[in-house]
Amino acid sequence: MSDPSPSTHEQAADIRKARFGALPERVPFEDMVEEKAVLSANQVADAYDPDALAVRFSCLAADLGL
Repeated sequence: MSDPSPSTHEQAADIRKARFGALPERVPFEDMVEEKAVLSANQVADAYDPDALAVRFSCLAADLGL
């Protein structure tokens, strides 16, 4: 088999360029970053509620004082 003619290569290049010719546009860095507000260190300590934990982690033995 012989190599394809140069015109075949050119046609294939034209087809590739038509299909894949342009890269997608770049996404700006500002669009890739999300900023969220966080609790300060004091708010985290103030949010601790041991009574709320007792509701979640209660058991019969603890209720009976065993």
